Amino acid sequence: MAKRTIRDIDWRGKRALVRVDFNVPLDGDRIGDDTRIRAALPTIRALRDGGAAVVLMSHLGRPKGQVDTRYSLAPVARRLGELLGDEVPLLPDCVGPAIEAAARGLAPGRVVLLENLRFHPEEERNDAGFARQLAALGDVFVNDAFGAAHRAHASTEGVAHHLPAVAGLLLERELAALGRALGDPERPFVTILGGAKVSDKIGVIENLLGQVDALLIGGGMANTFLDARGEPIGRSLAEPDKADLARDLLRRAAERGVTLALPEDVVVAPELTAEAPRRTVGVAEVPDDAAIYDIGPRTVARYRELIGGARTIVWNGPMGVFEVAPFAEGTRAIAEAVAGSGAFTIVGGGDSVAAIEQAGLADRISHVSTGGGASLEFLEGRELPGVAALDDE
Repeated sequence: MAKRTIRDIDWRGKRALVRVDFNVPLDGDRIGDDTRIRAALPTIRALRDGGAAVVLMSHLGRPKGQVDTRYSLAPVARRLGELLGDEVPLLPDCVGPAIEAAARGLAPGRVVLLENLRFHPEEERNDAGFARQLAALGDVFVNDAFGAAHRAHASTEGVAHHLPAVAGLLLERELAALGRALGDPERPFVTILGGAKVSDKIGVIENLLGQVDALLIGGGMANTFLDARGEPIGRSLAEPDKADLARDLLRRAAERGVTLALPEDVVVAPELTAEAPRRTVGVAEVPDDAAIYDIGPRTVARYRELIGGARTIVWNGPMGVFEVAPFAEGTRAIAEAVAGSGAFTIVGGGDSVAAIEQAGLADRISHVSTGGGASLEFLEGRELPGVAALDDE
């Protein structure tokens, strides 16, 4: 998937129209986590240093195609300006004659941010006319929004049909890391999958069964496998309608010699609260009046053993209900094991990344992915529209 990048363009006197992913968590006008803004800085700085005028565009939240001030990018513009050490004006819209005039008048080395793309319903519809209006704001399109690259929207796919289209440094880094894991991984190759539902990750499991040496399952999705195997799961979250699929995946893993590891012991409680009495039981001993909320210490030890022997690791999804502190221990233990493995490691998915960052381990991970859904679709082997639309190298 060799694509042209910003390194292939002489930026002197050109306007770079850059799709970034500034879909950050907001609490009023306060940014809860600026990781995605920081991730875009290398591309923005490289474009400025190369002599480009930089027009940034992003979505934020789900305003449903209408102007909603709760989803204004104003807090993002302020934070970006702080990080760049220079004011970043927020333009009042993302298309129209006034916006086009502002973009055309932007001096080399200057940066502006367009208002939320999703204030216009045409964005998510990938409307051709809207894409042309966006294209009028730049001379070259740069996609640096890996987190939105799996969406065929006007700002990710449509605009690439009207301008030279290249990858930013973040997008390039994401593709290189994931491509290394799936293309020619150093073995043993271990993937760790968690989260609530098997159905969310069926495609990933099916694609990886032919590539990995071991697949470690945790989180709510493990309950479906345990239930399919006949283990009691009490009142645990599960997908009974996916039992046949789970049994089929277990069978196929065994046929291919892939270790598909499931929890051996689990942490259970009668309810999902920090104060609820909890205990650790074997998977055959889950009581009817309790639910599984985390993996247990025997499971952690087994998973650590498999992780410790790996040379390539991909992790997506928590091992338990990570947001409730007493049930975050399994996820934290896996974070420590992955960080200490010495393998080439990729971590993606909100809770997995949060666990790594909260433990201060991010600098010991080879690649922390900014794209949850995009990472999963890449791992499924699916083409990402926002990448496919870029110019080939």
